[in-house]
Amino acid sequence: MCMICASIPAAAAVGAKLNADQVKRMADTQDPAGIRRSYPIPAVTGLIILFLLVASFLNHTLGWRLY
Repeated sequence: MCMICASIPAAAAVGAKLNADQVKRMADTQDPAGIRRSYPIPAVTGLIILFLLVASFLNHTLGWRLY
């Protein structure tokens, strides 16, 4: 398995862990002002996985021409 293909499930696992930590932190935090800072972790994770899928596709379909 190439490094790009191996990094896809790793990126998904890291994104899931970061999202779970954020959800837990938001549930545990008692903010008196009612303002909670949230980062778009699922969206960023999705974009990273999409980039890796496109890179993998290009590597496996067009990369063979370079070798």
